[in-house]
Amino acid sequence: MRVVVLVKAPEDSEAGFMPSIELIAAMGPYNEELINAGIMLAGDGFKPTSQDARVTFDGDSRTIVNGPFDNPNELVAGYWILSRRTSSRRLPRNSGTGNPSSATGHRANNPRRRAGQVDGCAQRG
Repeated sequence: MRVVVLVKAPEDSEAGFMPSIELIAAMGPYNEELINAGIMLAGDGFKPTSQDARVTFDGDSRTIVNGPFDNPNELVAGYWILSRRTSSRRLPRNSGTGNPSSATGHRANNPRRRAGQVDGCAQRG
């Protein structure tokens, strides 16, 4: 099973501030542990939404809206893609992650579906 861990964007990341060197250094050993164990498959951070654009789909039409975007509660600052044998092990392991910000935040753990995978999906008739 692959799990996507979404790192919610605190106000300072949306303002363009990177985490401190100390916080990044503190997260390094944990990330290395995950990589060496074959658990962390990918991870990255996003730039502020002032450098972003969103595409809205409505049937055949597409609308592009340039950032910045409101609702910081809904913004994502980064992600990890983790490989887990079972979903039950992801939260205790993930709870050891460093906080890449001095602000209060949380992580969303989303099991990922691979292309073509339909097991567990409801079908519309």
